[in-house]
Amino acid sequence: MEIINSSELINLLLVLAAAAAVAGFMAGLLGVGGGIIMVPALYYAFTVLDFDIATRMHLSVGTSLAIIIPTSIISTKTHMEYDAVDFRMVRSFGIFILLGVIAGTFLAVSLKTPALVLFFSIFAFMVGLFFIFVREKLMDNPKKISDLIKNISGVIIGFISIPLGIGGGSLMVPFMRTFGYDIRKSIGTAAAVGFLIALSGTITMITGGKIIDNINTPFSIGYINLLGFIVFVPVTMIMARIGAKAVYKIDKKLLSKIFGIFLILVSFRSFFEYLSIN
Repeated sequence: MEIINSSELINLLLVLAAAAAVAGFMAGLLGVGGGIIMVPALYYAFTVLDFDIATRMHLSVGTSLAIIIPTSIISTKTHMEYDAVDFRMVRSFGIFILLGVIAGTFLAVSLKTPALVLFFSIFAFMVGLFFIFVREKLMDNPKKISDLIKNISGVIIGFISIPLGIGGGSLMVPFMRTFGYDIRKSIGTAAAVGFLIALSGTITMITGGKIIDNINTPFSIGYINLLGFIVFVPVTMIMARIGAKAVYKIDKKLLSKIFGIFLILVSFRSFFEYLSIN
């Protein structure tokens, strides 16, 4: 492992703290778990710190998953107090989520940084469009969900979440709302499913980085950057609370559109990054 001197270490902590503050505030303001916001924030921090381009995006994805573990635990416990977690859904998703996570990890590890950045850019753009144009319309037309669709969706959500470094909330909440679940139950259940995705994804990203790719980045275990994890967890929790207070001053429909526009801007920024490194 490379040696980082004290000045570089302080610079690392400051950059990560600044990125965490922005990611946490936006996550709290927009009501999202934060993975889709944390990944570009981490990527920017690792770019400023001149981490190896070959592993920069992989570290961002893996570290984001690790950060989601404690935040999803706190979120799930809070929603449990309001009986807003459907554990039958969580249990039925469990094994299929795990299968998707394993497959998603192989995809994430095998993809080069440019392809991973492009994948993230396309996903952020699609979710952005969903929140701007589709979200409210889908909420008005609930449908029943079959076990087959649930199982297939579990694999897909787990599979897509790992290369994106998200806990699945951006996928799980719209999915459950589309099939008629209450918004609170959707968010609470998504938090619990997010824990499954984040925990299993963190383990597989450590394994994939350490064993398969033999990654030896400073202060990292496999594709998990420990300093990013240590700095992001407390800062994002504090800033998310601050951002959440601002929610009550803004119309929820307007928030959906703000989130959509924000994600499209993130997707454009990621796409330009893809063009610059490809």
